[in-house]
Order: sequence, then C-alpha cells, then structure tokens
Amino acid sequence: MTGINQPVQMMEVPIPEIGPKDVLVKIKAAGICHSDAHYLAGISKQSFLPITLGHEVAGVIEKIGAEVKNLKIGERVCLHYNISCGECHYCLTGNDQFCPEAKMIGHHLDGGYAEYIAVPARNAIRLPEEISFEAGATLMCASATSFHALLKSRIRPGEKAAVFGVGGLGQSAVQLAKAFGATEVFAVDINDEKLRLAEKHGAIPINGKEKNPVEDIKKLNNGKGVDIALELIGLPITQKQAIASVGPMGRVVFVGLAEKTIELDTYREVLANEAELIGSNDHLLSELPLLIDFAKNKSLDTANIISKTIPLDADAINLALKELSDYSGAAVRTVIVP
Repeated sequence: MTGINQPVQMMEVPIPEIGPKDVLVKIKAAGICHSDAHYLAGISKQSFLPITLGHEVAGVIEKIGAEVKNLKIGERVCLHYNISCGECHYCLTGNDQFCPEAKMIGHHLDGGYAEYIAVPARNAIRLPEEISFEAGATLMCASATSFHALLKSRIRPGEKAAVFGVGGLGQSAVQLAKAFGATEVFAVDINDEKLRLAEKHGAIPINGKEKNPVEDIKKLNNGKGVDIALELIGLPITQKQAIASVGPMGRVVFVGLAEKTIELDTYREVLANEAELIGSNDHLLSELPLLIDFAKNKSLDTANIISKTIPLDADAINLALKELSDYSGAAVRTVIVP
C-alpha cells in the first residue's frame, strides 16, 4: 500500500532480518480481509507508507533465532497478528490486545502480502497437517475474531443466536455458535450465495434486502428475540437491527468496524430489556490453540469459507480489495498463495 485510495503495487523488498527470539516464515497463504480494504480507504490510518498489507498468515518456518527453543525449521505455523511485549499487565493477564506496545502486522508492521515475514516466536502457532495453509491463514482473523466475540457473548448451550453479516467472519461465527451449543442460529445478509453457504453450516438464512430481519427472526422464534446477536458488518442499520433482535437479557456484540455513529433509545432498546452492548476487539493469543483444535476436529470447517485463491499479483489483489470495499463480490474469503 503506497497511499490512501491508491491501488496496491508490487515492490521488491529485502527479506526481513530476525532477532534472537524471532522466526522467519516463508508465507504459503495470506487472507484478504475487509480490514485491509478499510486501511486502503483511509478509514483506519496506517502507521507508515509504503506498507505491506495482510494479517491472516500461514507458512513454514525458514529460520529461527538463537534463543528460540520451542519451534523448528520446517514446521507449519499460522501467525497471531498482534505483536505484544509479553511482559506488561495486559499481556500477563491474558489481554494482550490491550498491550500499550502492541503492533499489528499489516497495519503497524509489514504484513503477509509477501513471500516472507519475521515475527516473534511466541506469535507462531503450530498448524496441524489436517488444516491447509489457506484455512490456517483465515483462522487467524476471520475465525479467531468470531471465536473471541462468541466468548465475549458468554453463549451457553440451548441459546439462540443471530449473526448479522455472513462473510468470512460470519461463516465461522455460525459454525462456532453451533459448536458452543446454540440450538438455532439466524444468518442475516443480502447476498444469496453467502446465505446458502451459511444454511449449509446449519443456519436459518434471512435476506435483509427482501425481509425485515428483526421481524423475521422473531416470527421464526415464536415471537421472541434471540439470546445473542453478533454484528459483523459495521453499518448503522445492521447495528440497530442487532440490538432490536435480542430479547430480555440479550447480549449484542459489536465486531464490525464502523465509520458512523448510531443513536439509541436507551430505555426501550437497552434498559427495559436489560440488554447488554458488548464491544469485541480482535482476539487473544491464548484462545488460538483451542480454535485450532476446533478446526482440526472439524467442529469448524473453513474450507468452504475460502471462495478462491489468487497469486501474489497486484492486479488480482486490487480486484479482491475493490470487491470488498464496495460489497460487489460474492467471495467469502480470497486467499493469496505466493
């Protein structure tokens, strides 16, 4: 990325150097996330330019630092994208996304739209052979962010959920909600292809372009609201719908990055129902081993989330980013395979 609203460009850069606690990873797959389109549009400011985008990364360890003992050259890994200090209060209490020194690859540091990347060894998570590199890459953001959001929602077996937006995050959210014991999951989107995929994963599809999602959820749920709602898009209309879709003591988790604010009727929409509005920011390093176990054991199948793979090519990447920014593509997740 060389500038806001400018197409990404192919550049030749040096292979990154590593420190004694780092690993060099030869990248095998890098997912293209909606956040990358937000960075390109200037919605979230980059730390420097030019910068290599990409925070969903999987590959093979090519080189290890002198002090790295728990990883070996040739091991398959996927990368936790938040580089934290590991020593502050937030890191030591398992809330590393709030580390004051935290830097995100592809946002504050060069990322994965490349052939190689260097990261601290603690950020490299072993990737079992049962999981492809492409699936491993998407686990690191699309799935991990949904996983964290569901943990924040405190979902319990027997509850019902609504997922607003069934792109890369939403397809994982549907499957994970079912794995956590949700008896019904309503999937809301305006793309029929994505809704069909969500239905294959066990969701009840609702096209928000054709129906009022809130009315339809309650109609299909015996006139009641759901227990939890995940908003994964970041649009005022879907944020309002998510709030309106929950019943008494419902929990609404905001995940989608939003440019605009919303207004709330605090009594009717929040207090009267004792509803909770919960923010969910990224995910935690400590959550990733369990998430990978879900994928290894097929409680989470990310193969269908990957709509297509493309080479490390600027034109192909620019097209994928454009489709994300204007919601024109049917692809759930596009993955770069260098």
